[in-house]
Amino acid sequence: MNQPTDNEMHGLISRAVAGDKQSLETLLLGVQDLVFNLSLRMLGTFPDAEDASQDILLKVMTHLSSFKMESAFSTWVFSIAVNHLKNYKKHMFAKYPLSFDYYGDDIRHAKIHEVPDLTQDVEKAVLARELKLSCTNVMLQCLDAESRCIFILGTMFRLDSRIAGDILGITPEAYRQRLSRVRKKMADFLGEYCGEYGKGTCRCEERVNYAIKNHRIHPSSLDFYNAVPKEVCLDVTAAMEEIDHISQEFSFCRTYEPPERLKRFIEEFLDGAPFSIVKSEGEETWTQERS
Repeated sequence: MNQPTDNEMHGLISRAVAGDKQSLETLLLGVQDLVFNLSLRMLGTFPDAEDASQDILLKVMTHLSSFKMESAFSTWVFSIAVNHLKNYKKHMFAKYPLSFDYYGDDIRHAKIHEVPDLTQDVEKAVLARELKLSCTNVMLQCLDAESRCIFILGTMFRLDSRIAGDILGITPEAYRQRLSRVRKKMADFLGEYCGEYGKGTCRCEERVNYAIKNHRIHPSSLDFYNAVPKEVCLDVTAAMEEIDHISQEFSFCRTYEPPERLKRFIEEFLDGAPFSIVKSEGEETWTQERS
């Protein structure tokens, strides 16, 4: 799909701010993949990413009139999303934080061979794939929010250091230095523990039943496996290469399709009374309605 030119994008935004529902819907649907994939990496689970994505898309809509068209629309959306996600406390891993020490200890000492077969007749290779995709996202939760965001912007989205620095409020040089450090930290952990990537003993297929027992994956709900699209959704991932030897095969750069519920949320919201509130009375009224 061809991306809109700057003039076309400015026209869409101007019409949306003026109250044109179709233009606003086009803008929101155009950034939902970006918002959802950033949310999923930052929060680690599909339900939390979906909830946060709805919040972010509402912020994009209610703040749209403040967009001055001095940067790319996607950069502005990134800024809103990053600010929201860095301080997001409602997700599962805010309540149950992870660390590389905890993750490594679990890999070393888990009694994986004592767990019975819990696969529920689902092919083990499929469950192993689900675990691998899930592990990639959950592993990011071992990083603090700022480092996690830096890693995601640099490794998945490949943002220019000047743009990423502006989004995060740091200099391009500081961003590049911190990105290099966090990439090394992630690569070192994978090299030590992951049997597929490095020299470790952890192999997804051997840990499937243990992961099911501990509710890390669910045979009846393969969120990650089912959300990998046949075609890459984000243009920015088309030129992905191996980054510090963490390959796309390990799926840090994988793009997931947002749940269909997220698209329906946008459509239903724009068809309902709340959109009229936003259009006629602005952000302050909508905030009061939500509280």
